[in-house]
Amino acid sequence: MIYEINETHDPSLKSWVESANDPNTDFPIQNLPFCMFWPGQQSESPRLGMAIGDQIFDLYTAISSGLFGADFDEIAQEMELCDLSFLTEVYGPEVLADIRRAAFDVLREGAPDDLVRDAKKCLVAAKGIDPELPFEIGDYTDFYCSIYHATNVGSMFRPDDPLLPNYKYVPIGYHGRASSILVSGTDIKRPHGQNRSDAEAPPVFIPCKNLDYEMEVGFFVGGGNEQGTAIPIEEAEQHIFGLCLVNDWSARDVQAWEYQPLGPFLAKNFATTISPFVVTMEALAPFRTQAFERDAGDPEPLEYLADEENEKLGGIDINLEVFIQTQKMRDENIAPHLLSKSNMKDLYWTIAQMLTHHASNGCNLQTGDLIATGTISGKHKGERGSMLELSWRGTEPIELPNGETRRFLEDGDEIIMKGYCEREGFRRIGFGECRGRILPAD
Repeated sequence: MIYEINETHDPSLKSWVESANDPNTDFPIQNLPFCMFWPGQQSESPRLGMAIGDQIFDLYTAISSGLFGADFDEIAQEMELCDLSFLTEVYGPEVLADIRRAAFDVLREGAPDDLVRDAKKCLVAAKGIDPELPFEIGDYTDFYCSIYHATNVGSMFRPDDPLLPNYKYVPIGYHGRASSILVSGTDIKRPHGQNRSDAEAPPVFIPCKNLDYEMEVGFFVGGGNEQGTAIPIEEAEQHIFGLCLVNDWSARDVQAWEYQPLGPFLAKNFATTISPFVVTMEALAPFRTQAFERDAGDPEPLEYLADEENEKLGGIDINLEVFIQTQKMRDENIAPHLLSKSNMKDLYWTIAQMLTHHASNGCNLQTGDLIATGTISGKHKGERGSMLELSWRGTEPIELPNGETRRFLEDGDEIIMKGYCEREGFRRIGFGECRGRILPAD
């Protein structure tokens, strides 16, 4: 099931929260992404919230005070426990859709005066909060679904045959480390690892030299499946709650030495940064597009990965941008520099195919599991989603506006990722930022 366009997507709708009507905001009333946040330093636990303009709508206060009416009385009694994971596990993903619709009715222009008066008490300035991870993430899987990224990387190591034979048959992925997933704004310490850049000498254990970012999109599992059962492709999106931005930090020199024969390990699991806001599948309905158009000679997906609706609307048109700001740029008050632009619709495999393949052997996915797309790159040089590709393994240094150059990331560098959707006839919606700054190794 793919969400259909409905009245919540009406571009003429406005909110009485004036900042939500700014055409450049990521969070108009047509979006309303969920988040978890700490309202202040004295808070004992994070709260459930929703982004609207430059404000966070405190759903904890709204529901527990009865703002949404009697339909939520049972949940109101348990608001001390209510985060996204609890609500989804206990009441099912549908309850979050109900909460979003209730918030929509309260926040829209023209809502009853008494509701607006009470709802204003639930607003917190977004600049004044500390974000928290939106779900309790039990498992994390990272795919490798951008054919342009896979071709670029393969060309560096296997120029005559960049794509391995299985790529166009199997959505390739690896199991990541859930415990090292961090919310946007958290600093990243440069990791140590084995380095064998000199093939004539034994490896050495040193701080990573070739630290990199990866521009990705992630999606959260809403309802899971029982162990031993599969998820049919036509039901896959019923198990996907929403999307966020992902930066899967990578130690390229460590990776080059360790990845054979079992694939990524310590080069990948030291840190992964995600944006704090989860944009729902319902909010993304106007921005669905066809799945990646395969070349004439490419194989068709195997039957368990093939579905007519997925082929027609399985893609999502999300513009992605990566910026860098070095320490010197901050000292000189130079704005972050745009490194690349790409788009999620260029993925070879859809999110439904990723999820279906993941569960096809009976693997039990669970509420809050994070699944990422892998680096998203496009055809052209300015659309490469990692420093590895942009600098072509360090052989083509990137020039920054203040005269600095980068082959890979240096201490003090901050990477800022952004994502947004635009389509004529609909409001622009966005994902906020996914940012992290590199600290020196111990």
